[in-house]
Amino acid sequence: MTLEFYDYQGNPFAYCDDSETIYTYNGIPIAYLYEDSIYSFKGAHLGFFENGQVWDHSGNVLLFTPDAQGGPLKPMKRLKPLKSLKTLKPLKSLRSLKPLKVLKKLSWSTCHIETYFR
Repeated sequence: MTLEFYDYQGNPFAYCDDSETIYTYNGIPIAYLYEDSIYSFKGAHLGFFENGQVWDHSGNVLLFTPDAQGGPLKPMKRLKPLKSLKTLKPLKSLRSLKPLKVLKKLSWSTCHIETYFR
């Protein structure tokens, strides 16, 4: 099953077609799913993946999938670009401890997506 991730404006940002690795449409691996969390390849806990949405550590939604439930009002999804060839995945570092979950909010994250996944 392929997951497609969209931002607060409905722009396609990334996808996951192997139930683990999240790629940008340029083919760059930016993070991976592990249980209910998203981690960088450097081992940093980036957020939680629940109900088809990526939640940041403040309880705001950063990205959503077409099957997302709850959270803020979703915008109309824009057309997806063609997928580029995938680059090699980096080695995974030791995962940091998962932080405690905070209460979920009905708002979008103010984090800039491009820097969030670095």
